[in-house]
Amino acid sequence: MANVPQDLRYTEKHEYVKAEADGVYAVGITDYAQGELGDIVFVELPAAGTRLQAMHTFGTIEAVKAVSDLYSPISGEVVEANTALDADPAAVNNDPYGAGWMIRVRADDASEVERLLDAAAYEKLIG
Repeated sequence: MANVPQDLRYTEKHEYVKAEADGVYAVGITDYAQGELGDIVFVELPAAGTRLQAMHTFGTIEAVKAVSDLYSPISGEVVEANTALDADPAAVNNDPYGAGWMIRVRADDASEVERLLDAAAYEKLIG
């Protein structure tokens, strides 16, 4: 069974958003998604300062068996990309909600977060 933290918001494309103390949001893929992809071998992320549109691609993730697009759950500006994933992309498999975060985003409109799936709705989606 996939780990679905109750305090996060989710997309139907299996990204999560985690509010952080400084008012930005950490974005990554869910435990379910990393499990479906298998062993992650490469993650391509945008640079700080990149503008994102909600539900448009912001990068790619490559696993042994597939390459997938990553979709931004919210619109805003990338304030940081997790460069540690360059050396250790498997952190996405080992700790998707911690060390495996991908980008930190300053939202244009924080109400976009509230429109995402809550944990119960995401759990229903993934069955």
